Amino acid sequence: MSMRIRNWSELDSGARKALLQRPAVADDARIREGTRDIVDRVRADGDAALADLTRQYDGADVTTLKVGVDEFAAAAELLTAAQKNAIDVAINNVRCFHEAQVPAACRVETMPGVVCERVSHAIDAVGLYVPAGTAPLPSAAIMLAVPAVIAGCPVRVLCTPPRPDGTADPSVLVAAQRAGVNDVYKVGGAQAIAAMAYGTETIPKTCKVFGPGNAWVTCAKTLVSADPDGAAIDMPAGPSEVLVIADDAASAAFVAADLLSQAEHGADSQVVLVTTSRSLADAVAAELEQQLRKLSRADIARQALANSRILLVDDLREAIEVSNAYAPEHLILQVESPRTLLPQLRNAGSIFVGQWTPESVGDYCSGTNHVLPTYGFAQTYSGLGVDQFMRQMTVQEVSRAGLLGLADTVVTLAGLEGLDAHAAAVTRRLESAS
Repeated sequence: MSMRIRNWSELDSGARKALLQRPAVADDARIREGTRDIVDRVRADGDAALADLTRQYDGADVTTLKVGVDEFAAAAELLTAAQKNAIDVAINNVRCFHEAQVPAACRVETMPGVVCERVSHAIDAVGLYVPAGTAPLPSAAIMLAVPAVIAGCPVRVLCTPPRPDGTADPSVLVAAQRAGVNDVYKVGGAQAIAAMAYGTETIPKTCKVFGPGNAWVTCAKTLVSADPDGAAIDMPAGPSEVLVIADDAASAAFVAADLLSQAEHGADSQVVLVTTSRSLADAVAAELEQQLRKLSRADIARQALANSRILLVDDLREAIEVSNAYAPEHLILQVESPRTLLPQLRNAGSIFVGQWTPESVGDYCSGTNHVLPTYGFAQTYSGLGVDQFMRQMTVQEVSRAGLLGLADTVVTLAGLEGLDAHAAAVTRRLESAS
């Protein structure tokens, strides 16, 4: 296996667009129809549907969906002191960065007697999805739980797929509990999204669902967010992806390691190298082969690399254009002066600057959130932060003098729109006794 190297300047616009296409995700008709069936079953049959679907997709018989005190305690016993310490370090760093994001109240007197404010409140109930798939993801539990706790969301529900023995992954349970979430349910996939969006006999209905997942999960999030009776979602967060911009100063070994760190997530992941150096491109292709031999998930990574590519560009300006068009979830800058590129990079979920900043630190413990928009949605969506667990309201208070100052403007604009009652709501007040 070797990633194919393509010369960007030799491609027409159609070929360029084709090279930047992701593997099919939620627009796949089979996935959409299957996901719709799952969502409808959960809405109709609740816990019974969850039990059947868990048996079908996870191969587990789960008699009790909610994780109990004993299972939390048993999970903690299974982790070593070093593993718990790593979880704590990650939680502390993520908390440190996210506490700085709490929005401040805003109060402005726009003109005498007219006061406008913007205040924030936590969302009443949030659903957090922690996938398991081919590997457990305690880091996802941290990334979701920490901002939910900082925001002060009163109801915090976390769903994660069970293992074949019917228990949840111990590291996910320990991470969730230490980060501040105790209501954990053993259910995964599209059925978990449906359960949190509509509620079942056991799982509370939430107002907004958060978290990454596979194509089925991403599709389920899209479906429930389009239903007024469903739930809002954080973003379309599907299969993982990374784009690396590198010049001839980059380490081929580092670049290959970064590409493989994303490729091993799943067969539907995608990795892209954009480089100004043909010699680096060749060296990275060789490094990928060597490093693959040492990976426990080499087969998965090879499948992902089949959907990946190396693009040879004329200069860094062209590399930036490619990156902005692709809008990667993760963007790594392995160039001689990486910070000089930042002002021109508009579309990316999270950027990793310089040779000593592997994407892995963002996945786990630098402090930034690893729940990020994928599939090109970084053009319009931001990565997860505390603000997404909150809602903002505006408040206005006008004195009689302030209303007098606004009256002509309101009456004139209401006249332009033919809305007499709007104007009368002002004039009647001013005609009355003070």
